[in-house]
Amino acid sequence: MNLVAAVVIVLGAAAVSGGAMLLVRRRAPGGGYFADGDRAAGFFGVLATGLSVVLGFIIVLAFTSYDESRTGAEQEAITVAQQVETAQFLPEASSAAMTGQLVCYARSVVHIEWPEMEDGRLGEHINPWAVELYRSARAIDTTSSTQDAAFGKWLDQTSDREGARTSRVHGAVGVIPAPLWLMLSAATAIVFVFMLFFADSTERAVVQVLMITSVTCVITAMLLVLWMLDNPFHDGVGGLRPAAMERTLRVVDQELELTDRPIVIPCDANGSPRPR
Repeated sequence: MNLVAAVVIVLGAAAVSGGAMLLVRRRAPGGGYFADGDRAAGFFGVLATGLSVVLGFIIVLAFTSYDESRTGAEQEAITVAQQVETAQFLPEASSAAMTGQLVCYARSVVHIEWPEMEDGRLGEHINPWAVELYRSARAIDTTSSTQDAAFGKWLDQTSDREGARTSRVHGAVGVIPAPLWLMLSAATAIVFVFMLFFADSTERAVVQVLMITSVTCVITAMLLVLWMLDNPFHDGVGGLRPAAMERTLRVVDQELELTDRPIVIPCDANGSPRPR
């Protein structure tokens, strides 16, 4: 989420809650609606503490998923770079083809899969270049012990890459179910309404407004953080970007420039297959 939008939402929520308090305060009796303010404060403490604890646990859960996606994206990029190096020890024809396919895989992650994850459209789709890599691997016929070792390493790295991709994609669907969001919304509304009953016409208006707006700002900010962690792929502050894979592409391009082997890249700059 954009930082400016987040600030506007927090300030908007504070303005609404402050305005509601001033409106209720006009007809509020002296001393508030509660006959026993201390007892009411105790009940409010239970409500606010319960909401805070639940929010805290859910934020930890969402952060775990967020960190898993971040780690998966970084590990996937590292593994792609390692596979490019491993491919150079495979038979020459297969090596050139698989190197180009790895570059296309990385480009498609950056330019095709990432926007799909941001829009929630990736789903269970597999990367088409992973299929091409699988077909190329099946056609390999090793002729030396070095190639045998490189092919075994390639298979291990393929498993690592696929596992890392799964971790990356997992965060795109979110981990917090809709019923939990409804529960948080209902609990927030209850706390807000409960605070309005502390309206007191004999107390200074600024104190009353400060009391409800401070609580509103904290809860709104926590809900926004929770939303950000549950939707990690976005352009705003804290959003996950394909920086690791972009770095891998730059490194691979530099490595390929230093080699004398002709590598044909079977895709365009965005990772889409070139017409045959």
